[in-house]
This record gives sequence, structure tokens and C-alpha cells, in this order.
Amino acid sequence: MTMRISFNKSPVIETSMLYLTQVLNGRLAGDGFFTAKCSSWMESRFDASRVLLTTSGSHALDMAAHLCEVQPGDEVIMASYTFSSTANAFAGRGAKIVFVDIRPDTMNIDERLIEEAITERTKVIVPMHYAGVSCEMDTITDIALRHGLLVVEDAAQGVMSTYKGRALGTIGDYGCYSFHETKNYSMGEGGALLIRDPAAIQKAEIIREKGTNRSRFFRGEIDKYSWVDWGSSYLPSEINAAYLWSQLEVADEINHVRLARWQQYYEALLPLERDGLIELPYIPKDCTHNAHMFYLKVANESVQAELIQHLKQIGITAVFHYVPLHSSEAGRKLGRFYGEDRFTTTESARLIRLPMFYSLSMQDVEEVVTGIYDYFKR
Repeated sequence: MTMRISFNKSPVIETSMLYLTQVLNGRLAGDGFFTAKCSSWMESRFDASRVLLTTSGSHALDMAAHLCEVQPGDEVIMASYTFSSTANAFAGRGAKIVFVDIRPDTMNIDERLIEEAITERTKVIVPMHYAGVSCEMDTITDIALRHGLLVVEDAAQGVMSTYKGRALGTIGDYGCYSFHETKNYSMGEGGALLIRDPAAIQKAEIIREKGTNRSRFFRGEIDKYSWVDWGSSYLPSEINAAYLWSQLEVADEINHVRLARWQQYYEALLPLERDGLIELPYIPKDCTHNAHMFYLKVANESVQAELIQHLKQIGITAVFHYVPLHSSEAGRKLGRFYGEDRFTTTESARLIRLPMFYSLSMQDVEEVVTGIYDYFKR
């Protein structure tokens, strides 16, 4: 069946083809003009010490795990309701992943459960900001400070979101963005690492540049570059950066449109929440979100499957989200769940994500909403 309204479409800006053509007529390798433009824009806009574009959000997390010097036997605390990349970055360094339950209101890690899960082997806390809505970062950073732990923000969904006025990704020791095609701002595949401590910048550059000090060479600080430490190739192509830059130039416009569609969904579906048929997203007062997604929760997994199928039959793509990591094959092998799973499994089985993208029209939203009302009228 041809879907009339897809779940996602990557943004295409008027300047996208112009910038891509410029790259194709010049330098394609990473760390060129457009990479510098994107990094500089984010550093200025989000007040970050350094932003390094990467080939994916997963690779930004990988770099953060290396910079945290995670070793075999260390433990890393995170929510189970997240993508595999959040855990892979640390499991790949030999760490044991310790999952704790989520808050049912935001689907974020329950900050009240973190401290109990800390042991003498705990090294890092990884809050993932679900749907671009911040975790309770004051509590998390206070716990980390008191226990001598590092904080890596998985802000893959959080570009342009804030917590108490601070950009997500800049609050912990490291922040990781994703610019995958499903995100608000896209490189097709891409990401960024945000670094708070200037002392960590040089090591991060070496990791990103295949273990060499080539970044210093390009800045004219040394006359030759060489292999100085472990690293890999985490530089995205200038093609990816050029596509991203076309969007960052109009980042506020993209944000404004997405927020308008989000609000349209919310207001149109509010009567169903008042009738007890669905639950709508909750935004804490200290948070501004970026309309990364619009989701609703239904009564149970059976209703979830039925509503998704109903929308599919009328040409609308709606989807579920994460299968909790602790219940997966790799999660059972590489991690453990601390405490009681009160909400992670049950809430994930109720959640449905609706179409949300920059070119989504008001009419599209109306059609999705009508489809949802038609299901419940049955």
C-alpha cells in the first residue's frame, strides 16, 4: 500500500542543492568549509566549548566512552528505554550496563533510582533525553558530582531543546547529537560530540582523526602530523555537512514549524485524553522541547497494535518505539536491570509515534487526527 502520510521525511531547504553542488565541485573530504560552519554555529548557539561533527550519533557516543576511559569491569547506568547505540558505546569498552526504570510521565530515566544503583565500579551515568525533553539534570549532575562520576548526555533527539535555559548536550561532561535522517536536522547519517572541558578537546580530536594529531597540523601548530594514540575515522564527508548547514541556517524556522504541528496534534487530541482513551506527552516546566516527535499512549499493547494497523489501512504511517534493552538478547548478556521494572516495559508497549517532520502540513495533521478519532469511534 502506498502511504499518503509517511512517518518521516528529511528536510530539504532551498539552499540544499546549491551547497551540495558547491561541495561536488570542490573538497569532499571531512573538516572542510561546511564542517567548520556547522561546528562553529553549534558552539555559538549552544555555548559549547567544542563541537566535533561525527559520522553518526553512535560514533559520538563511542568517542565519549573512550574519553571517559571506560574499562572492562566498569559499570554504566542508563535507562533501558533507549536505542542500542546508547549501550553499545560502553559495552564495546567492556563495561557492564546497569539499567534502571523510567519515569512514566517523560519516558526518561528516573533520577530518583540512580543513586541506589551506584556501586564502587560505577563510572558513568548516561541520561537519554527522550523526545527532546530533558531528564532531570540538576539531580543527575549532583549525584555524579558527589560520587565522582562522569555524565554523558545522549541528546540524539535533543538539538534545540533546553533544560533551565541550557542546551541539551552541554550540561554533562559530554553530549552526543544525532543528525540521522529521522532527526529534526539531518545529515542523512551523522552526529556531533559536544565537549564541556576544553582540556579534553585535543584528545577528542586525536580519536576522531584516526589517532593522529592532524587537526593541530591543519591549524599550523605543528609542522608534521603523526600517529599519537588510538583513534578511528569519525569525520563525516563535506557532502553531509553541506546538507546539514542548509538546515542550521534556518534552524529556528524548522523548530517553529515543528512546534506548531506538535501543538496542533496536542490540542486536537486533548478531548481523547480527557475521555481517558489516550495519554499525551508531558513537558516539565523547566524544559523547552524541540518537537522531535509526537507520541501518545493507549491502554495497552493490543490497542497499540490495532491503532497502528488502522492508520496503516488509511495510508498513515505510525510506529511503536524501543523494545526495552534489558529484555533483548544483547541486553541480557551485556547488562542487568537494577530494581523493579515498574514502567519501562508496560509504558513502551502503550506508546505510538505519529508522523512528524518539517514538511508535514496542517492538513496532514488533521488527517492523522481524524484517523485516530475514527478508530476510537468504533
